Amino acid sequence: MYRVMIVEDDLNISELLSTHIEKYGYEVTIAEDFEDILSLFKKSKPHIVLMDVNLPMFDGYYWCRKIRQISTCPIIFISARLGEMDQVMAIESGADDYITKPFYYDVVKAKIKGQLRRAYGSYAPNAEERILEVEGLSLYPERLELCFNDECVTLTKKESILADLLLSKHPKAVSREMMLSKLWDDESFVEENTLNVNIARLRKKFEDLNIKNAVETVRGLGYRLNISWRE
Repeated sequence: MYRVMIVEDDLNISELLSTHIEKYGYEVTIAEDFEDILSLFKKSKPHIVLMDVNLPMFDGYYWCRKIRQISTCPIIFISARLGEMDQVMAIESGADDYITKPFYYDVVKAKIKGQLRRAYGSYAPNAEERILEVEGLSLYPERLELCFNDECVTLTKKESILADLLLSKHPKAVSREMMLSKLWDDESFVEENTLNVNIARLRKKFEDLNIKNAVETVRGLGYRLNISWRE
């Protein structure tokens, strides 16, 4: 079931949209706390976002840019702003489409269906989002997100690559050479301490999820995912 997140401060519009969209089998989350849309996005993990421009605190362009830092999830703006520059700003902020109010529900439904098809369906390069799971730990490489016990942290690209190696190779150890080759095109020009720094940062992300000693050092070889949290 595809998940839709609605970010609209007019509750009547949000509820009407939600009611119509749910008829077609979508799961809908409506934003209520407009101070931290990004946290709701991380928690609900939507496949697509419907975003208004005029919002309390920060506008839709701001939240669109924030989401784009961690996800390629389709974003459709639905706004009463009719100006050309408003639509240009939406696209430049990372939006995939722009619908003006008042709108027809069938048009919204068709736009949602089209974006989902491009992102995850028959027109997508990969129909399904890649997820790596080990003992309750989930890595979303495309989203740069690591989750455990309903909590998620955002990773950098290099942290995500390292986490990907550790989870995909588990229970085997991953050599330093393999990690370096995945992180950099030519590891001969990388200082020895550079990998250590990135490993330390990844360990900190695990600690943010209340997982200690998740990355185990294997002397003379490299690193291994330690799943002692299940004990």
